[in-house]
Amino acid sequence: MSYAIINLGGKQYRVQEGERLLVDRVAADEGSTFEPRVLLVGGDGTTDLSPSATVTARIVGHELGKKIRIGKYRRRTGYKRHTGHRSRLTRIEIESIGSGRKAAAKQRAEARPRAEEAPRSEEASRPETARTAHPPKGYEEMTVAEISEAAPGWRRPNLEAALEYEREHANRKGAIAALESALKGKE
Repeated sequence: MSYAIINLGGKQYRVQEGERLLVDRVAADEGSTFEPRVLLVGGDGTTDLSPSATVTARIVGHELGKKIRIGKYRRRTGYKRHTGHRSRLTRIEIESIGSGRKAAAKQRAEARPRAEEAPRSEEASRPETARTAHPPKGYEEMTVAEISEAAPGWRRPNLEAALEYEREHANRKGAIAALESALKGKE
């Protein structure tokens, strides 16, 4: 019997597989899955304080909490005030607690279509690094001068992804030139 302690909305919860619980509102749609931050994984007499395991949770629905009434009163003055609120909550179900590497590999295997089922597309024919590469973090907010200064230090897949992003979205000539020259320098 394994369990995990997760952190959601600044609160910690002890969870097990299949358990349903009510937490503060999670900004996601009903039916979607997410991975909360894992603080501890335990079970079978062992605990891991720095786990590489992941917890997968599914959002069952969004609900309103119990109505809370608040009243203020001052005697002999006629002062009365009433207010209240209902907390916005999300009901989640813990689907799996497992090793991060195993769970991620399993999800990738399920998501990847078989070669016989899916036709080969242009994206599928590219190497794995080109499909998963992204422009460097914060690239969208960078100026042309910052791009030309930082581009020689980036890896080739990141440069290719940044160049593809520039051609599709921003189309800044100076940035394209800087990225192309950095790519030539990598060859």
